[in-house]
Amino acid sequence: MRIFGAVLRSSGTATPYARSQPLAIEELELDPPGPTEALVLIEAAGVCHSDLSVVDGSRSRPLPMLLGHEAAGTVVEIGSAVRGLALGQRVVAAFLPRCGECPACRTDGRLPCTVGSRANNAGELIAGGRRLHAADGAVAHHLGVSGFATHAVLDARSLVAVGGDVPADIAAVLGCAVLTGGGAVLNVGQPQPGQTIAIVGLGGVGMAALLVARSLPGINVVGIDSNPDKVQLAVDLGADSAMIPADAVAQDFEADVVIECAGVARAFETAVRMTAIGGRTVSVGLPGPGDEARISPLDLVAGAREIVGSYLGSAVPSRDIPFYERLWREGRLPVEKLISSRIALNEVNAGLDTLASGAAVRQIIEFPEVAA
Repeated sequence: MRIFGAVLRSSGTATPYARSQPLAIEELELDPPGPTEALVLIEAAGVCHSDLSVVDGSRSRPLPMLLGHEAAGTVVEIGSAVRGLALGQRVVAAFLPRCGECPACRTDGRLPCTVGSRANNAGELIAGGRRLHAADGAVAHHLGVSGFATHAVLDARSLVAVGGDVPADIAAVLGCAVLTGGGAVLNVGQPQPGQTIAIVGLGGVGMAALLVARSLPGINVVGIDSNPDKVQLAVDLGADSAMIPADAVAQDFEADVVIECAGVARAFETAVRMTAIGGRTVSVGLPGPGDEARISPLDLVAGAREIVGSYLGSAVPSRDIPFYERLWREGRLPVEKLISSRIALNEVNAGLDTLASGAAVRQIIEFPEVAA
């Protein structure tokens, strides 16, 4: 079938992207779903730093590639071997599929699936190969999703069903920002009643981590960001307090659990510095491959501190997304407050500029078919 999607053909294009237009809306051919796959009508897609990192070249991916990995939509066709999905069902895309068989998949989310990671790095679906084609050849999939498009074929292992009453924009954010930030809190940080948790870097993932942390009883939640507007937003979203990093350092602020979501080496250093004795630093942000940070090994040893990396919130999407859906239904996870604005697909380049400036938490692409 013919679809329209935002394709990146070269990275490292000059900014502003609204002028250089690195993402072009192209008409593509999309193969029908294979036996383990489903065709999804995309209803909403979030613009995330993982998309920006491919555009600016800090994250190397095979090109050309149809971007977008935080998405939700409706199932319109199902492969012959798919079980557990139904036509017309609303689904959330999970950008790291799990084969369920490799040793990493037996770590309860601690390690990313080896098979799924290999497919993502190759720009393929987990069953192998590509389903997207332009006039000049195949187009790579972004993290098994390619959600900046009117339709997508995804492996069923990249999809989690949610209730039809969950709005598409809420569902989309559950699949990346909440799964990653919330998982860093619940699966890895594991703060206990009476403890303080600090979130460093208040983008989409950081704000989602903050919302999940504030849903826990007896936890003191602190937001930290260099953008004063986001500091204020953190308070508006329910943080017990919030501050800029310089103030945190000046006050010798410490927390039992520190979640670093900025993806910047200096933010990682700040997060480690403010981790209390016996505390845990959880690093979620993805810095550039060449970025390096300096920490004191003595502080780690003498203070019995831990540093833990968490990819995709160390999540098992099929387990965790329904949990966050339940929190949302109970009014304990107001995901809608993370959405800064809604844009059209042809505004995605300007959306990247807004994201890079730090002015947005989450921008959601809405699609004409849904509006109609």
